[in-house]
Amino acid sequence: MSRRQRQRGRVVNGILLLDKPIGITSNAALQQVKRLFDARKAGHTGNLDPMASGLLPLCLGEATKVSAFLLDADKRYRGTCKLGVRTRTGDADGEVLETRTVAAYTPDQIDVVLKRFMGEIEQIPPMHSAIKHQGQPLYKLAHQGLEVERQPRQVVIHELKLLRHEGDELEIEVYCSKGTYIRTLAEDIGEALGCGAHLSQLQRTQVGPFNASGMIELDQLRQVALESGQEGLDALLLPIDAAMSDWPTVTLNANLAYYVRQGQAVQVSQAPTQGWLRLLGAQGEFIGVGQVLDDGRIGPKRLFHTDSPSNQA
Repeated sequence: MSRRQRQRGRVVNGILLLDKPIGITSNAALQQVKRLFDARKAGHTGNLDPMASGLLPLCLGEATKVSAFLLDADKRYRGTCKLGVRTRTGDADGEVLETRTVAAYTPDQIDVVLKRFMGEIEQIPPMHSAIKHQGQPLYKLAHQGLEVERQPRQVVIHELKLLRHEGDELEIEVYCSKGTYIRTLAEDIGEALGCGAHLSQLQRTQVGPFNASGMIELDQLRQVALESGQEGLDALLLPIDAAMSDWPTVTLNANLAYYVRQGQAVQVSQAPTQGWLRLLGAQGEFIGVGQVLDDGRIGPKRLFHTDSPSNQA
């Protein structure tokens, strides 16, 4: 019988707000951070394309249990639409398919077009995406020169603002639901203007409750690792429940906390009557994530074994 292989790395728990640089994949950035922390377990919360930069929350240890909530969270982006040029991938990395004349659009004309994309809209996912068709990611089929029919998906654009218009460039800010393709939005805006467009730059500035003000660059992490070691790196981690800081919070007394930790639903007076909840113990320690059940009780959905971002559980 083979011996069970010893797990490598430290048990370190918390969330790091990485400023992903242009030119590398989200997974490559994750692996660099994981090595710096010597973390046993780590995951990211939604891909940013190599051409994109910005906020990439990374979950270490127990925090990987909340990554799904950040995947589902609304997000904010700043993007630049290059008017008059369509590309195969919808972004600056793709082969140019067509060039058109760009008219001298007025602010009012642009505003009218942008308003068409507010609220609930349908998008056809691009071929260069990770969505699967018969078990194959679309981007792999696209690399083979294949194109398949894609079903439109409903997304929500909460905000769409024009930040800058200079010549053939529109800089926009988008606050949207999960699953929104900013490349597709840029292409659709270009078609609505009559000149076509592609996404030439993209930066993510918000994921759920997190914004760009807390981001840390890879070079900064390397410097901290050199100067302060893993203790210095651990100090940069946010607590796990920071991912739910905008959720309703319920504080349980010691008795109710005991039953919740056993996986049992509990009745809490004056608690919210629906939705997801952040659960705290009597001392303010983070216990886990709960959901209001049909009968009004609070049922635990995710429990955590640490109340500290770097507790060696």
